[in-house]
Amino acid sequence: MSGKFLGAGWALVGASVASLALAGCGKHEPRVARPYCPPGKVCIEYGNSIDPSTLDPQTMTLVQEATIARATFEGLYQDDQQGKAVLGLATSAETSADGLTWTFHLRPAKWSDGQPVTAHDFVFAYRRIVQPATASAYAYLFYILKNGQALNGPHGPAPETLGAEAPDDHTLVLHLIHPAPYLPQLLKHQAFYPVPEHVIRKWGDAWTRPEHIVSNGPFQVTAFRLADYVRVEKNPYYYEADKVCADRVDFLPLSEAVSAERRVKRGELDVNDTVQSGRIPFLRQPGQMPRFVHTHTYLSTSYVIFNTHVPALAMREVRQALSMTIDRDFITAKLMRAGQIPAYSFVPPGMSGYVGEDQRPKPYWYPMSFAQRQAEARRLLAQAGYGPGHPLKLEMKASNTTDTVLIAQAMQADWATVGIDVKFRQEEGQISFQDYNTRDFQVGLASWILDYDDPLTFLALMRSDTGAQNYGDYRNPAYDALLDQADHEADGGRRAQILAKAEKMIIDDADIATVYYGVNRNLVNPNVTGWSDNFGDIHPAKYLCMPPTRGAASGRATAPQSQPQ
Repeated sequence: MSGKFLGAGWALVGASVASLALAGCGKHEPRVARPYCPPGKVCIEYGNSIDPSTLDPQTMTLVQEATIARATFEGLYQDDQQGKAVLGLATSAETSADGLTWTFHLRPAKWSDGQPVTAHDFVFAYRRIVQPATASAYAYLFYILKNGQALNGPHGPAPETLGAEAPDDHTLVLHLIHPAPYLPQLLKHQAFYPVPEHVIRKWGDAWTRPEHIVSNGPFQVTAFRLADYVRVEKNPYYYEADKVCADRVDFLPLSEAVSAERRVKRGELDVNDTVQSGRIPFLRQPGQMPRFVHTHTYLSTSYVIFNTHVPALAMREVRQALSMTIDRDFITAKLMRAGQIPAYSFVPPGMSGYVGEDQRPKPYWYPMSFAQRQAEARRLLAQAGYGPGHPLKLEMKASNTTDTVLIAQAMQADWATVGIDVKFRQEEGQISFQDYNTRDFQVGLASWILDYDDPLTFLALMRSDTGAQNYGDYRNPAYDALLDQADHEADGGRRAQILAKAEKMIIDDADIATVYYGVNRNLVNPNVTGWSDNFGDIHPAKYLCMPPTRGAASGRATAPQSQPQ
């Protein structure tokens, strides 16, 4: 999901970034000056790593942004507590015999300003996201709709030709270019949420300011202070408002994991969305925070990206040399230590609709010892014209989070053993991924988490026409043709084989260097209910609950600071 940092792609600067910056500047309200939760109310303090670059669900790409969008918007389908697709605004769906036409029937629903949500809002949203002016990194997901790709080009047809229509206020019809049984998984993604046409037409890019924004989910944004918090409060117009426990959720951009950990322990935070990986064994010890630590297998892959516009990195030999000399076993067993698994292919284990482990493609050097890989890397570098007399010099950009810095430094040392001089440049996460999107980098470190439970959520990133999130600009017509073939293959087994053949192609081309398959890591106060660990690390605020504040406004209920197992 979400271009991601340990998601999605990290940051795409969307159309409303400027308005958010304005909203956050001026009167900066420090956190310590804010009142505590009012007596009798349920308030959840949620550590969310970073500030969102936008509150517009159609231009966001980060996991942390999607966490907020999931609280404030809802699509035809929504996430349940396990991150599975269940009906949301749609009450039912019908599919034509050929799988190309899907008809959705919508429940009565309202925006947070009391205006009705209609099928026309979906049509408006889908036409908007494919327009080049919207600059959405997720526009490629809409290529599945008739004319979706054409509309995303510079000289597209009329927006009315998109394969989305609303015969009436409560019926939405989607026309696909090929069958997609995974469509419900896709439709719960934030890119497919409706957006309020009446508000956007009035305010333009400023529609996401807290004083203007209108949403249709269980919560509505009531405040946003950069570097402090995004506050959402229960939306009284939500169709299931009576089932939403929390009155208020504050999403706090806490990038320093150990500092956030201490705040959870003191009872200042109820949830934090990450834990420094190497501290997990310590925190699980009796007398520390064993009941707070939550880990789970993650359908995510962390990987190195290569900008193929850089002459040296345009050579496959160089990319292979960089990939094979990463000591994945050291990184996962010695640095991460939370259950991460060395990755030699892009699609992580556990994805639906894919080949078994014995058929998963791996690089040709996989059976070699690490010493043999180093020798092979030196040979490939010499073949490309690099060696002691002409060393390869590169720059790697990555975010400044603790785990990312450790991994980058380990790879920097690995590459030095074969004569590659890589300088490491740390940046704020949003800045580094802006650079990835604009190709202002040589080597980078990213992670991708499933947007939907199908191998295409990973493999489609490398299509020639994907756009911003194909960070290295991999271009291979044969690869694109295999994905097209898979799209039109009705037999699931044959489709999986075609997709595996495509993945083998990007592994042989060393388009990226996969590093490890992830583990999601959270700290959760034992008083919080409704939390369910899952493969996608998806925890909708709609389901979270905890005891209401007791007594005076300054005396909120907290959990004990440490509890034995």
